[in-house]
Amino acid sequence: MKHLPAFALGLALALPATVTFAQDDTLVIGRSASTNALDPGFLREAATIVDNIFDTMVMRDEDMNLVPGLATEWTAVDDTTWEFKLREGVVFHNGEPFDAEAVKFSLDRVLDPENKAPTISYIRTIESVEVVDPMTVRIKTTAADPLLPTRMSRYPAYIVPPKYIEEHGRDHFANNPVGTGAYTFVDFVPDERVTLEANPDYWRGTPDIKTVVWRPIPDATARITSLITGEVGLIEDVPVDLVPLLQQTPDADLVQVKNGGLTIYLGLRMDKAPLDNVKVRQALNHAIDRESITTNLLGGLATPKGTQVGAADFGYLDVEVQAYDPELSRQLLAEAGFEDGFEITMQSSFRYMKNAEVAQTIAQQFEDIGLTVNQQTMEWSVYTQTVPFEGPIYMLGWGSTQTLDTDAAVYAIMKSGEPYSGARIPELDALLDKSRSTVDPEAREQILFDIQTLASEQVPLITLYQEDKLMGKAPNVDFEGRADARIPVFDIEMD
Repeated sequence: MKHLPAFALGLALALPATVTFAQDDTLVIGRSASTNALDPGFLREAATIVDNIFDTMVMRDEDMNLVPGLATEWTAVDDTTWEFKLREGVVFHNGEPFDAEAVKFSLDRVLDPENKAPTISYIRTIESVEVVDPMTVRIKTTAADPLLPTRMSRYPAYIVPPKYIEEHGRDHFANNPVGTGAYTFVDFVPDERVTLEANPDYWRGTPDIKTVVWRPIPDATARITSLITGEVGLIEDVPVDLVPLLQQTPDADLVQVKNGGLTIYLGLRMDKAPLDNVKVRQALNHAIDRESITTNLLGGLATPKGTQVGAADFGYLDVEVQAYDPELSRQLLAEAGFEDGFEITMQSSFRYMKNAEVAQTIAQQFEDIGLTVNQQTMEWSVYTQTVPFEGPIYMLGWGSTQTLDTDAAVYAIMKSGEPYSGARIPELDALLDKSRSTVDPEAREQILFDIQTLASEQVPLITLYQEDKLMGKAPNVDFEGRADARIPVFDIEMD
């Protein structure tokens, strides 16, 4: 790799002449996908940027422990009521005071069925939010919910300013967000940048990095080049093929969090034949050679999985990865009445590691068992607007790293009727609901085991593999990555 500098220089010459190089107090972050909107209650993408503009009542430290955020303490009043004491003296970026009314407003707008929030499943257990006094709020749940504090640590539970939104409207807010977080919004130019400035009045202290610019750089080679040449200081989603480049150049470092990325899966619309037939779903499951995909296509930077649940999640069951057995797949298809196969559409995007190549490989493996696959690959910005996905087969990545509980890994994508779910299995629905109302840890853990066992048998979706989280950084940027995949600029230092 002695020609790396020349390689990097050649790539740099292909960049536009209008690039702006980072200043000492500015961190430019290169992203693989454009941002569509910045309303944390209605996200159809990762919360990476809004996580720096808004706060939640409960936070996670670097060891993933729950710690006080906008709430200083929380207690269970009874089996279905949690009380949160709020932090005094916090104001939104526009000067509006943070209080219990803001908490109630923030949660109610997501829970309102008229608003059709795509993230509602995370907090659907909430029955009502009651303002006790200006700095105390009580949240009542439909049944006992031991995860309520955890639910308050991630989207869509970011706290937003009621008066600002009521005055300007939701559309304006989505493009001009106001929060209580470490960084204030400056501008949002779709497909070009999101600029944030340090909040000098932040309740945790003034951030060291004064300006952060999030730039979409969809082309992976251009993203790497921007890092090597110093145009950006941090990049997301390093492609597998370019990992050796970052490992060997002195101008950038690889940031790798093993199994810190999303778990990739194929969603199945069970309301559409023939995916309503369990043997068809099982046949598809056995038709995929996960080991070959992760080894040969992804360079060992992803791990085949038999469950959507992360190993660090409460309730994780080490489900055996489904065996690659095309002969069994053909047998199951014949038993289901599809000896000659059938025609089906599979949708994917360019969002994940070698997404298009993986989808093409899986389509070929499906065709090897007799199917005819119409493959549709869309830009991410278009893809996310198709929720609920038309499918009937669609590729997505899902994560539970911000909650570290099985519920976050499975409920939203396996429960009938949820926006991201194509599943329709009553027995699974009953277990999912039961897990949300069971307080005893041992009993709940067994239910979570049962959910994963049933899912491996009934195949509500097809789990493929979990990606490592791969990022790149400049040598002067101190950031090792986090298990919850967040990028909290407040905690990043620059030499």
